[in-house]
Amino acid sequence: MKFFYYGSALILFCFSLSLTTKSHAQTEIASAALTSNPVTPFPSPENSSTEPAKQSPLNFSGYFDTYYFSNLNNPATRSNLGNSGISRGFDRYPGQFQLGMFLTRMTYSHRNTEFVGEVGFGPNVEYGSYGNDFRYKWGTVLANSTYSSILIKQAYITLKANDKLSFTMGQFGTHIGYEMIDAPLNFHYSINNTFNAGIPFYHVGLKGTYVLSDKISLMGGIVNGADNLNDNNRGKSFIGQLMITPAEGWVIYVNTIDGNEGNSRVNGQDTTSFFGVWDVVSSIQISKRLSATVWGMYGSLSGEYQGGAFQEKARHWAGINLYTTFMVTDKLSVGSRLEYFDNRDGARPLLTNGVGTDVKTVTLTANLKLADERLLIKPEFRFDHFRKVKSPAGEQAVQQFADKNGEFKLNTQSTIGLAAIYKF
Repeated sequence: MKFFYYGSALILFCFSLSLTTKSHAQTEIASAALTSNPVTPFPSPENSSTEPAKQSPLNFSGYFDTYYFSNLNNPATRSNLGNSGISRGFDRYPGQFQLGMFLTRMTYSHRNTEFVGEVGFGPNVEYGSYGNDFRYKWGTVLANSTYSSILIKQAYITLKANDKLSFTMGQFGTHIGYEMIDAPLNFHYSINNTFNAGIPFYHVGLKGTYVLSDKISLMGGIVNGADNLNDNNRGKSFIGQLMITPAEGWVIYVNTIDGNEGNSRVNGQDTTSFFGVWDVVSSIQISKRLSATVWGMYGSLSGEYQGGAFQEKARHWAGINLYTTFMVTDKLSVGSRLEYFDNRDGARPLLTNGVGTDVKTVTLTANLKLADERLLIKPEFRFDHFRKVKSPAGEQAVQQFADKNGEFKLNTQSTIGLAAIYKF
């Protein structure tokens, strides 16, 4: 794919300019930003006002988000999801007030151990943890009934063996990518196609992180696969990350997942399928107020993916994103996101009438911080332009988006609205 090679060249160029970045690779660290002042459930009456308060090992935090967006196509379907059913991530329903997620986060630390638990309520936790739903099927195999697991966004235990080595086991957000499920941790409210259709959301497994120096760290692990509570085959997938800090303020993340995501056959044997994603995230702080980030990813699939059609030939997909943000004041920032996502091989579910496609997207967002940054207001405009399907016979071909009459005749979609997010 010429696009991928050009995108790779752009990423390598940005390496030489990069500064700090916040990526999916930092899920655990960034999620901690949700935590406010530590909560002491049972403060001791013996503490005097002159003594410093002891920090509680038990902390609570979280957020809630809600939104209202209008779709300028005014589709009769009253949906942003398009013909593919996944041309939008979480902000799915226009022309109505909607809920995002009410997330509660708890952390407990003791000596060299820590537990992190995130339980969510609302549509977005179900969209994000869809593989934990007992109704989710791997082809013809129904996962075991796990009614409450859909509420779990993250739940893991970390053991710090020493100052350099730590192990984490449980369910954790993916290390791949730049964007996250959590609305407060993304600059833009809507998630992009590269995140929504290109990479996993989460994993269940075991990973270890080793800090070689203050400039380099490695992470490696074994997981059930991608977006699944129950493993759909006997194999496990490898996850890995290389973090490099060549200089102060310059961080590079290189991430991967590689494994077999094909369903086991009725005889219990695995297929020879392969699923792999590789990506790089890098940023540059151009000035005190202006920053830019590049995220590029590439994926490959052969055989089948969680019950899909088996194909011998390898299929590929790729995405590249350019983010820029400008801090107008301490309370107001504006930003843009330019995206190109290529799924012309049809490897991922983002299709138009069952056929592979590609999409160009522009997103413009403002971030207004109120109430000591507890309340975030995010007005946003987004424009998606899908490849126009041409019919060989000359008749009207099915396109990605519905018009006001409910007919899928449009290959572009514009939405505008705002989201409100409250952190506690």
